[in-house]
Amino acid sequence: MKRPYNFSAGPAAIPAEVLEQAAAEMLDWHGSGMGVMEMSHRGKEFLSIYEQAEADLRELLAVPPQFKILFMQGGGLAENAIVPLNLSRAGVVDFVVTGSWSQKSQKEARKYASEVNVVASGEASGFTTLPDPASWTVSRGASYLHICSNETINGIEFHQLPDLKALGSDAPLVIDFSSHVASRPVDWSRVGLAFGGAQKNLGPAGLTLVIVREDLLGHALPACPSAFDYKTVADNQSMYNTPPTWGIYVAGLTFQWLKRQTEGGLSGVAAMEQRNIAKAELLYQAIDTSQLYVNKVAPTCRSRMNIPFFLRDESRNEAFLAGAKERGLLQLKGHKSVGGMRASIYNAMPLAGVQALVDYLREFEQKHA
Repeated sequence: MKRPYNFSAGPAAIPAEVLEQAAAEMLDWHGSGMGVMEMSHRGKEFLSIYEQAEADLRELLAVPPQFKILFMQGGGLAENAIVPLNLSRAGVVDFVVTGSWSQKSQKEARKYASEVNVVASGEASGFTTLPDPASWTVSRGASYLHICSNETINGIEFHQLPDLKALGSDAPLVIDFSSHVASRPVDWSRVGLAFGGAQKNLGPAGLTLVIVREDLLGHALPACPSAFDYKTVADNQSMYNTPPTWGIYVAGLTFQWLKRQTEGGLSGVAAMEQRNIAKAELLYQAIDTSQLYVNKVAPTCRSRMNIPFFLRDESRNEAFLAGAKERGLLQLKGHKSVGGMRASIYNAMPLAGVQALVDYLREFEQKHA
């Protein structure tokens, strides 16, 4: 069966090889007589799945030993509360607001921190540019500084993480990397904590990944629920409460798929980065050389994962989407808050899928010129 190309922003496409393996093992995982969804999370079968997934992720993202990997629940929205519950110490926290998700994050943090300082914002540009780090007004003694390193809705990405020490801040950097995790390497020397939902680039909805430096554990506010206390979760190897076992299993299969990927002599995440650069350049070039489509984001901070674009004649939006669906190009409608179109081209999207979209963009433009 030829599958359509799914450009959904999340839950998003999962590699076909991963889906096929999960389907083959649905009723009986490795001769155990049980499917993964039926296993005890404390049984030896699932523990082997968990341990392999954690080890593979640590290898893929080159996570240093002083960081704990936590498999949690609640998605990125829940982490908007869980992070300040663990790291704010009821003090001052800094935020850089670059789009819809960082806006939500700073609003939620106000419930737990004594003060939230928006050190920079891209709102004046309509969230089409990133504020220059040299212009950030960082707080003295902030508990942490939060950025969304890839804004799924607005299509903006930090291609280099900020060096907070160079900006005069000793605060740990918190990154919401939900929508570009495993699409490129992470500079852990600049990060204190990274979190993200799995449903965009790693697997199914329901699993949340948190990677946190050990020295940031043990400072949760008294009101923090035990199941959301990072130290409690870390001390119990993500088994304090029943973890999202199916999500961990499918993510583990995705990690193994990522390890098998090669590109130009590179492997794993480094290979995916080269592939993602090529996909994004192909699509942006098609948009930029068109008279019908426009992307409003500054080229220096365009996302490689989420590419919003607009038809200059928006009366043709429905015809565009209908034609795309006929050609097996699915879920291209933009987020309801901004309209237009959006193509999410995560790791599971092959270059052929992006080429098919580019071909359709050109065909539609010729027809409606």
